[in-house]
Amino acid sequence: MLPTPGPGAAIARARPRASVARDRWVALASVAPALLIAGLVVVGGIGMSAAQSVGLLPLVGEAAFTLDAYVANGDELLTGLALSLGIATASTALSCVIGLAAAIIITQGRVTGRVVAALSALTIPIPHLVGAASVGLLIADSGLIPRVLGIAPTAWPDLVGGPWWVAVVLEYTWKESAFVALVVAGVLATRVARYDETAALLGASRARRLRHVVIPLATPAVIVSAIIIFVYTLGSYEVAWLLGRPYPEPLPVLAFRLFTSITLTSRPEAAAVAVVTTLVSLLAVAIGMALLRRTPLWK
Repeated sequence: MLPTPGPGAAIARARPRASVARDRWVALASVAPALLIAGLVVVGGIGMSAAQSVGLLPLVGEAAFTLDAYVANGDELLTGLALSLGIATASTALSCVIGLAAAIIITQGRVTGRVVAALSALTIPIPHLVGAASVGLLIADSGLIPRVLGIAPTAWPDLVGGPWWVAVVLEYTWKESAFVALVVAGVLATRVARYDETAALLGASRARRLRHVVIPLATPAVIVSAIIIFVYTLGSYEVAWLLGRPYPEPLPVLAFRLFTSITLTSRPEAAAVAVVTTLVSLLAVAIGMALLRRTPLWK
């Protein structure tokens, strides 16, 4: 007959739970000051922009609630929104596909993987402003590539400042695919080896292991990376400003132009564009988190 556990066993089981709860509170308390400061800056900035966009914090005149800032540039706002969504979607999709492929190569542990990992690590510290200038010098109609290939400027396609914003998407893809590669490779390096070997021992082919093991394990990291890339490209202005067309303007370029205008009445209009960009970014984050919760690993 087995002995009946007494109250001491219950106390022993309760101690680890109390220790875990205490560790959580200690960890939360240690990061609380940084979170508080960041939260005040972010929430305060968004709140001030929203208040200024509706006329509650005017630079001149009396405060009065109005939506004139949203209506003043209605056509440009809608056009810029569509253009920004197109650039962000294309850049995010290409970055995730290329970054996932690079991460799979990195986790193979071969010489090629080490080379790809080194190139990705070297790409990350380069600022987007420098990357945009480099892309412009390479693929413009008078850039390095058409000169090396001996193609006349009139025969070279309009990649910089063209109607399809190719240079902007290429710059974001080049930079952000390296980010995706390193993030996904870090996740796969801790998980994929054991499951991949098990699947191989069970007779799964390389294609089946890629489809049923590697990609499902990488999906949460890809989704998180896609959220970060989409929000960043949606709100970044320097690449589109340097490599894009003068018109139409993406939302960040439109907001920057209105904010730096000599007319003080343009400041609420710039704040309105910033608020719209923030709302779209929050919606993208919500959709991404909903997709993340539907992944099997999240459950």
